[in-house]
Parts: sequence; C-alpha cells; structure tokens
Amino acid sequence: MKAPLKNHELASDLEFRHIRYETRRVLDKAGQEVEGLHQVWISLDNPKQLNSYTTEAVKEVILAFRRASMDRRAVAVVFTAVGDRAFCTGGNTEEYATYYAGRPLEYAQYMRLFNDMVTNILLCDKPVICRVNGMRIGGGQEIGMACDFSIAGDHARFGQAGPKHGSAPDGGSTDFLDLFVGVGRAPESLVLCESWSAHKALQLGVINEIVPVYVKPDGGFVANPLVITERLLDEYGRVVLGELKEGAEKEQGKALLESCRVDLSRLDAAVDRLVTKLLYLFPDCTRKTLESFRKKKLEVWQRNSETNRSWLALNMNTEAMAGFSAFQFSEGREREIDFLALRRRLAEGARFDRALVEEVLPPSALANFKRNLEQGAG
Repeated sequence: MKAPLKNHELASDLEFRHIRYETRRVLDKAGQEVEGLHQVWISLDNPKQLNSYTTEAVKEVILAFRRASMDRRAVAVVFTAVGDRAFCTGGNTEEYATYYAGRPLEYAQYMRLFNDMVTNILLCDKPVICRVNGMRIGGGQEIGMACDFSIAGDHARFGQAGPKHGSAPDGGSTDFLDLFVGVGRAPESLVLCESWSAHKALQLGVINEIVPVYVKPDGGFVANPLVITERLLDEYGRVVLGELKEGAEKEQGKALLESCRVDLSRLDAAVDRLVTKLLYLFPDCTRKTLESFRKKKLEVWQRNSETNRSWLALNMNTEAMAGFSAFQFSEGREREIDFLALRRRLAEGARFDRALVEEVLPPSALANFKRNLEQGAG
C-alpha cells in the first residue's frame, strides 16, 4: 500500500470567504474532459466595488496561489473575478480612505501583504492566466501583469490611476509596464493615467488575446462599438487601432450597447484553449521556462518593492489621504481634488496637513471626510 503524499500547503484547512477558489475541467485536443486533471480558478469576489481587493482578500489570494502551486493535478491557474464589469480596480478605496489614510504604519503592514500577493503570483509553479472580465485598473493592472498570459474581453480597459488619485503605481507597474510596451508608451499610463482599450492593449503587447463579449438582440456577437477596430492611420501615419470613438460615432456606439448584453462564453472558451495548449507540454520544462522568463520581472520587483512599500506608507499622511478621500467620499462624478489649489498652496509653502486636505477636497466630500476623522479619533 502506497504511503499518502505529503501536504505542503501553509493552510490546508482554510475556507476562502473573500475570494473564490475552485477547480474546473481541462479539455484535450478533441474537446473531451480529461480525467484526473483540472485547472484552478482564483476569483476576486467583490463585484459591487469593481472587485477591488480588501486586506482580507489579499491574504486569501496569497494562500490561494500557494494552494494552487502545490496542486499536483493542476495544469494551470486562472486568475479572474466575479461578474462582467471588472477584473480588478486595485485596492479597496473605502478601506484606504476610512482606515489606512493617516495611518502609515498600518499601511506598511498592508503593503507587506500586497507585495507577498504579487510575489506569490510570480513564484507560482503553474502557468498563470489572467482572465480579464472587465476593467483592469490600478493595482488590478499590476497583479494582472504579474501573470504569464492575459486574455481579455474586448470591453476591458487597462490603466493606472495613481498620480490622479494620490498614489504612485509602485505595486508593479513602474517595474513591469515598460517590459510590455517600452519606455516610450509606459508613461502614458503610469504618469498621465490614460487608459487603453483591450484592442490597444493587444496592439501594445500588454495582453495575448481579445474576444468579443457583446451580443446583439438577434444573438450575434459584435465588436465593442465604442472602439476603433480597423487599422486606421492618424495624421502622422501611426496605426490608431483601439482608440476610443468620438462624436457621432461614439453616440451611435452607445446606442448599440444599450441593446446588447454581455456574454463571457467566448472568453471562457479562449481560456480553455490556452489551458489545452499547456496540457500538451512537459510540466517541469514548462515550469523552468516560466521561472527563467519571470526573472526579468522578479529582478526589478525584488529590487524596488520594499522601498516602494515604505514610500507608499508615508504617502498615506499626505497626497494619498487627499486623493483617496476625494474618490471615496465625493458624491456623483466629482472624484478628484482641486489640483490647481493644491499646487498654489504648496508653492506658497503650506504644510500638508488636515487643513490643506480639507481645502482641496471636493465640496461634496468634505462632510464625510470630517465625519470619518471624528469616528476614527473616537
């Protein structure tokens, strides 16, 4: 009688409550289910807040990747999220604004967890596929780029929001993005916070494949009607595939979208096809190839992640407090601080304190910001 195999998990009895962890079938080349093997799906489960990750969710993602990495029957890991609006929009701004703002030591502890999440993705013994079921913004873009492959619905958008909302994309994007798109294009996302359509992300090399997700009333799939999908040229002769439509074309696209529903079946089929390709590879050779390939990301990540963690923690006393509070406590679409007032006051030598934050917040955010500080003090 064979001795039982040892369990190498850190928390083998853990029940996931803030994310989803499941195994799904693997298909062979003939499209038949393979007995005794599976793919692991790790899904963020916070669709009401666009699958932003809370502290508890980050802890579970870390352990989920450890579990999947040790799963002898797993062919690949699929990192995705619940719903069809967002893969992930980054850290939970409610938690940032109500708890971490003004508490740099607490945020340093949180960033230790975040760094471990990214590291565990990069160290996973299985190929990791990011199934992009919607927006991949901020920290969502960073954990997505830590994956080996990315397949997206053509409704997805990709980008960063750090300098616009009081932070820096130092959770991986300042390390990884130029490896994907080059040093010329990376600042468009990192600094200017310009988002890219799925078509443009494919063109720039951020992702591997896109599939249509919008279904017309007659049942046929249609390409995202808000995005230019033809290989058009601008006045300088550059391809503008993936640019957002404007004017009348944009309005026509919106009208068509109102009649469509989102169907992610083609996205799931594309993920299955990639897993099938991985199935017919030597597992150890695949793992070693990924280890060698990931060294480029790990080199810059391990060089910078700890000092970035310290800076991001200290920033919770200044610009992050203002930016996250503006985003979380504002009403309507007014989600940004008064940048002109902030720059003028800093040029005058103002201290970055609570009074300055209150001065630059949107009016609709001010009362909620004060109430949150009072509750925290109590």
